[in-house]
Amino acid sequence: MRVLITGGAGFIGSHLVDRHIENGDEVVVVDNLSTGSRRNLEGQDPSRFRLLVGDVEDSTILEPAFEGVELVYHLAATVGVFEVLRRPLDAMHSNLRATDAIFERAAVHGVRTVFASTSEVYGKNDRGALRETDDSVFGSTSVSRWLYGISKAADEFLALAFQRERDLRVTVVRLFNTTGPRQSGAYGMVLPRFIRQARSGEPITVFGNGAQTRCFTNVHDVVESLVRLANVPESIGEVVNIGQPTEISILELADLVKSACGSQSTIEFVTYDQAYGDGFEDMRRRIPDVSKLLRLTGYAPQTTIHETIQQMIMEDERVAGDGSA
Repeated sequence: MRVLITGGAGFIGSHLVDRHIENGDEVVVVDNLSTGSRRNLEGQDPSRFRLLVGDVEDSTILEPAFEGVELVYHLAATVGVFEVLRRPLDAMHSNLRATDAIFERAAVHGVRTVFASTSEVYGKNDRGALRETDDSVFGSTSVSRWLYGISKAADEFLALAFQRERDLRVTVVRLFNTTGPRQSGAYGMVLPRFIRQARSGEPITVFGNGAQTRCFTNVHDVVESLVRLANVPESIGEVVNIGQPTEISILELADLVKSACGSQSTIEFVTYDQAYGDGFEDMRRRIPDVSKLLRLTGYAPQTTIHETIQQMIMEDERVAGDGSA
C-alpha cells in the first residue's frame, strides 16, 4: 500500500512513517520543513520512501504526491502555542487552506483519509472527561490563544461536509497532548522543555501556578491508534478522541522530571503574561473520554507518563552523546 503523510517530517508524522515502513508500505511525505526535520526521516529505504519538500496547498507538490496513494494522513499544521501567537495568519492559512486542498484532492481520488485535529477544539470546556459530542467553549476572537482551536474546529466541519457531500472516507481524530521521543521544546511543548532545563541545571519554568492539569499521550500510542482507526470502516465520518486519560498537574510533572533526571534545578513560576504576552488565557484541565476509540479499535493509549519521561530522557542523552543536538 502507498501512504501519504503530510507533516511527515515532524514529531508525530515521522513516527507514523516508521510504522508504515515497518509494515512494508510505501510512504510519501509532504512537508515544508518549517518545524519538521530531515533528521527525523534519516535511514529510510529510498525504494519505499519519498520526501516532497513544499507547502501542502501547492498543487505542483500535491498532485504527484497523490499518485497511487490509498491512504492519507493529514497532520501538517502550525505547531505550538508560541508559533500560533507569533504567526497567527500563517496558522490560519496552514490549517484552513492546506486542509481544504487535501480534502479536495482526496475526494477526487477516492482516497481514505485520517485528519489530525486537536483537543484544543474543546477550548475552555473543563467539565471532566470530554466526549466527542461535548461543547466547544472559546473566548473572544480578540484573544489569539483560541485561534488554533477555532481553525481546527472549522477543519472538522470541513471534513464532515466533505464526507456527507463528496463521500470522502474521512475520520477526524482529536489528539490530547501527544509527547515522546523526537518532540522539540522549541515551540512551547512542556515536557521536552522541562527535560532540557532539568538536565542542564537551569530553573524549570512552570507557567501559571502549576495547578492546571493535562493528560499526556505517548506518541507510540497515538500512532497505534491512528493506524487502527484507518483500518476500521466504522470510523468513517466519525470524530474520535485519542488520549491517555491519566490526569497530572504541571507542577507535579515538573517534580517528576526533576526526580527522573536527578536534577538540582529549582522550580520557578512564570506568569502567563510573562510567557505569552498580555491577555493570555488557559484552561484549567483537559481530560479525554476514550471509550469511543476503545469501542472502534479495541485499543486505548496506556503508556504512563513515567515511561514516556524515561524514553525522552534516554533520547536526550543519546542525542547529546552523538553531538546531533
